[in-house]
Amino acid sequence: MKKIHCRTAAHEYDILIGPESWKQTTEFPGRKLLVRDGNVTDPGIPADGTAVLPPGEQHKTFGTVESICRAAARLRLNRKDRFIALGGGVTGDLTGFAAAIYMRGVPFIQIPTTLLAMVDASVGGKTAADLPEGKNLIGAFHQPDAVFIDPGFLRTLPRKELICGMAEVVKTAVILDGAFFDRLEALGSGPVTAPDYDCVFPELIGRCCELKASVVEADEKEQGLRAILNYGHTYGHAVEQLSSFTIPHGEGVAMGMTAAGMTALLLGMWTQEEFARQQHLLEALGLPTVLPRAFAPEKIIEIMGTDKKNDRSGIRLVLPERLGAAKTVSGVPLSLMRRALEACHD
Repeated sequence: MKKIHCRTAAHEYDILIGPESWKQTTEFPGRKLLVRDGNVTDPGIPADGTAVLPPGEQHKTFGTVESICRAAARLRLNRKDRFIALGGGVTGDLTGFAAAIYMRGVPFIQIPTTLLAMVDASVGGKTAADLPEGKNLIGAFHQPDAVFIDPGFLRTLPRKELICGMAEVVKTAVILDGAFFDRLEALGSGPVTAPDYDCVFPELIGRCCELKASVVEADEKEQGLRAILNYGHTYGHAVEQLSSFTIPHGEGVAMGMTAAGMTALLLGMWTQEEFARQQHLLEALGLPTVLPRAFAPEKIIEIMGTDKKNDRSGIRLVLPERLGAAKTVSGVPLSLMRRALEACHD
């Protein structure tokens, strides 16, 4: 069992990575509401009640958050009780948001079941729901009491979901750890073509959690450093929204990394070789590296204008400086963004 400790100014918790780590939920006091993705089978997590959520980004709405809170109210849960999220990133985001607002805040536990949620969404306390106007526009920072990661859940995950999760793994390496990027290059397509659930995936999950926890500890509420974790997301979220969420998050992030990487290249922030290495790794993993021609640059930029990370200077982008380092950049000319997007279309 690998343990990673995350400590913020007001809260601290453990991230436990190992077989059936979720069994340790029994050590937490109080009554529990299990909030489960409809695609996920409950392995036997003790709970006093269950709320089953319809799967898919289209259900990441305030209405679903309300349904979780009402399930808790019917159980008469109080502030000493807690929610348990069992599922992917959507389930974790919605459950965390519901926990943040039910009775003005109750504890919750994350049990991610997808690779994307294990390496990113379950750690850090960012919770949210979508609005028709954009992704994650309502939410709260609400840290979990614990994150229990059992890589065994990945054995039943479709290969496409593994591939989507690897987009966040690549993202983490590009912005935070050049040596980790080298490791991913050495593994090539191995993680998704010949999955190793006992060694390689725990290694990748553990490193991503270590890196993200260190960023969250330094900047819990995204006032500075933490914004770099959104690499690929500003462009990517716009692509997802334009597709009416038929493009899954991991593929959207890969397309967004392509567009952001091209933007950095046009700005002279990193080299053609570094950009090519990112693209080759994404392609090796089976991730898309071109944007659909039907998505006009002007429309993508229009949606990007509603991103919650923007400031008065305009659209804020996270751009790489080299493999292993990135920064936020404001004031990139719209004409240059348009050129970057045009260069990335199929």
